[in-house]
Amino acid sequence: MVVTAAQVKKVGVIGAGTMGHGIAQAYAQEGYQVTITDVSKSALTGVKDRVKSNLETIAREGLIPQSEIEKILARITVVDSLENAVRDADFVTEAVFEDLPTKTKIFHEMDRFCSPECVLASNTSSFPMTQISSQMERPERAIVTHWMNPPYLVPLVEVVPGEKTSAETYNTAYEILVKIKKVPVKVQREILGFLINRIQTAMNREVFYLLEAGVASAEDIDRAVVTSLGFRLAFLGPLLVRDLAGLDVDCKVADTILPELDSSKQANRLLKDLVKRGDYGAKTGKGFFSYTPESIAEIIRERDRRFIHLLKELY
Repeated sequence: MVVTAAQVKKVGVIGAGTMGHGIAQAYAQEGYQVTITDVSKSALTGVKDRVKSNLETIAREGLIPQSEIEKILARITVVDSLENAVRDADFVTEAVFEDLPTKTKIFHEMDRFCSPECVLASNTSSFPMTQISSQMERPERAIVTHWMNPPYLVPLVEVVPGEKTSAETYNTAYEILVKIKKVPVKVQREILGFLINRIQTAMNREVFYLLEAGVASAEDIDRAVVTSLGFRLAFLGPLLVRDLAGLDVDCKVADTILPELDSSKQANRLLKDLVKRGDYGAKTGKGFFSYTPESIAEIIRERDRRFIHLLKELY
């Protein structure tokens, strides 16, 4: 038997990177005591500074009072080991880099260190929990809760059970996400990539093809998506959009366009060439676009500001 959402008082987070620090922040904002750890000392050292910067942006936009910032930060405790992070936790989220053997090892260790009632969640973006929990003695308490970046702002969290995940674990994960004002979506069976990464990858495959084929510039492709699909999908889901457009029309369009779409089974050559050159995007200063530390900071500030306005309007 695992804890219920109402019984969760303390949350553990494994991984203090882009996703981990934001997940810790999301729980701390809603009153939970959070312990966080990472094998990277530099990531741990910068956790509270990153969270504070996020909170200051949120406060400036009126989503939380300025007076709450220090209170939220005080709920986050940085510790130096996985065991210390999870020992007293009621609910733990693993958010390390996407590597199956690493995640499998962490879940095996958490299964040993955590209380039997503790729920263990993974923020994996693709791996099935059945694989991640394969070395656990109690896999029934393991589940995927896949957050979106930035996790402290984007509402969605995909909730995906493994083959042995219990109904109680599923309910606890779902209900605690509701309690922290997220929008959990139930993925009813395991499938590689879950919902959003499959949809996103399908779109990106065509985007990369259009760029490589010289159909439009990177700037214009992004502008086209943001001012059409992005604008519309902020409120209407793709299936509702199709219903409103007319399924007879959509069927004809699909029959015409689908045979011409890219159907590659591997990463696009343009993408592979960028990676081979070491151009990984913002973190290296160059990807499809070029960046400076100042421009990255400004892009993130503006991104968060607009996301906050969407949150206020839609959620």
